[in-house]
Amino acid sequence: MKSVAAGVAASHPATARTGVRILQAGGSAADAAVGAVLACCVAETVYTGLGGGGFATFFEAGTGKVTCLDFFVAVPGLDGDRKAEPMVAVEVFFGGLPQVYSIGGASVAVPGVPAGLGEVHKRWGRLPWAEVVAPAAGLARTGVLLPAAHARTLEACAPALTYGEGAALYAPGGQLLQGDELLLLPGLAKAMDAMAADGPDVFYTGEYASVLVDTVRAAGGALGLKDLAEYRVAETPVDHAMLAGYRVHARHDLNRTVDTIGALPADLSRPARAVGVASALRNKGVQRLGDTTNVSVVDPEGNACVITTTLGLGAGVWLPGLGINLNSMLGEGELLTDDLLPGRRMSSYMCPLVVIGPDGGLTVAAGSAGASRIRTALVDTLLGVLVDDLSVPEAIARPRFHVVEDTVHAEAGCPPADLAALAEAGWQVVEWPEVNHYFGGVTAVGQAGAAGDPRRGGVGLLL
Repeated sequence: MKSVAAGVAASHPATARTGVRILQAGGSAADAAVGAVLACCVAETVYTGLGGGGFATFFEAGTGKVTCLDFFVAVPGLDGDRKAEPMVAVEVFFGGLPQVYSIGGASVAVPGVPAGLGEVHKRWGRLPWAEVVAPAAGLARTGVLLPAAHARTLEACAPALTYGEGAALYAPGGQLLQGDELLLLPGLAKAMDAMAADGPDVFYTGEYASVLVDTVRAAGGALGLKDLAEYRVAETPVDHAMLAGYRVHARHDLNRTVDTIGALPADLSRPARAVGVASALRNKGVQRLGDTTNVSVVDPEGNACVITTTLGLGAGVWLPGLGINLNSMLGEGELLTDDLLPGRRMSSYMCPLVVIGPDGGLTVAAGSAGASRIRTALVDTLLGVLVDDLSVPEAIARPRFHVVEDTVHAEAGCPPADLAALAEAGWQVVEWPEVNHYFGGVTAVGQAGAAGDPRRGGVGLLL
């Protein structure tokens, strides 16, 4: 069976180039993924940052073992000495409709990105930590160009991203940054340099821990020093489901992607499968905007590392002089469950995954952005590659549909036969006029190439 070429897929050219350069320097998939995610925290700050959380899935070619690390955000309050003030309401237009989100200091959960990246590097990295961090620090010094797709996200999320200090960064002179304009976050290079020198602990028990706590509390949040000191990266169970003879390995996310794949119809020919796929993908409840990004890496030895991270919309609470926006995950209503006690991990839709072929070798490493559309985007991409014999770029770029309650939302260009079959089966079909970032943002490296999602300005580079 054809092996997967070494490569990197990401949602910004600078992110992908960073990962490739680390591979070229002899780095492992973990080194390249960590370096690329740090680059995300500079180049893709409309989606993610050091103040967020995420998950990493690693495939070890030599043993066939798949491991998933949970470094998502945790609920603050372990210190028990502060009650959060009310959150700040902002109205964001999503799908043409206004939705109210909550940001501000009270929305900030305990960040996990620095700790998570440190743990990925500790377990599977080869290069010195400082060398892995250095490219992102360099990007932070020069700034990066904002891709047109990111500028569209910025426009949609402007009420949150331009709140407080974000106004000067994302709307200098009162005008939102446009595509191909320079995004520069003063102080972020200083933060990256400190992390290169002192490791991720600089944010948890080191120099910046008190800065983080003081900043959040001044903005009305409850985050404390004990919350930071006791945060730990967790290894989370990995399950698998079969799809067309391939094993798809991933964590159990809020949307239960693995279970959905296991529930797909036996007949996967088109258009016969459309109704069965729609039933498996049915979502309930209001669809919210998800600011998330993903990096997928495969190294020359066939190891894979997929890392998905997010800030939510971003709290609009910036660490002074460090260029870091903090997460707003406590303001994400669909993630709030009844068991959110201090120290408890929050739930997430994120689902970085790997696909293993019948021979035990890697077939695809993939992840996606898009909140509740993550599952939709990943399932459609895997059907494209594993069933429809498409290349990775073709599978990611093709139009897809997402199901909410009894309605199928279909991107422009979805096959008419599929839509007719859905309508005949009683589904309401809403055809969108374009291919839209609402439908997720996949990045993947596989036997059939590497690609980032064009909906989010994505790039795939092979070594």
